[in-house]
Amino acid sequence: MQKSDCIFCRIATGAIPSLRILDTPDSFAFLDVGPLAPGHALLIPKQHSESILDVPEDVLHAVTAHLSPLARAIMRATGATGMNVLQNTGESGGQLVLHLHFHLIPRRSGDNLGFRWNARKYSAGEGEAVQTAILNELRS
Repeated sequence: MQKSDCIFCRIATGAIPSLRILDTPDSFAFLDVGPLAPGHALLIPKQHSESILDVPEDVLHAVTAHLSPLARAIMRATGATGMNVLQNTGESGGQLVLHLHFHLIPRRSGDNLGFRWNARKYSAGEGEAVQTAILNELRS
């Protein structure tokens, strides 16, 4: 099912033009109109889901099956030596369009795209508490 007011649903149906690179019964991929690097693409399910939190598992499996072949094709086509595959969920996670999508961003050494990973360490007992909470949620 698609939403008429969703820009990505409209792109997938052809109502909005795009530079299509993959079109299957379940998935659609196109070049980002504001690429971080040449070849930056978006992979989406044709069935509308806002995020990874509400997508049916069968749809997610069908879409993510295209990630590896698409990444390889983009890397070969662009001469990239690396790839970022990103999926943002929710506004605080950086999601701007409320349709599940995966960014495939080809990378090269010295491309200056940047990537901050402000890692920290768990305080004493914090990791175990988070682990327990997640395990309890998975069991419920």
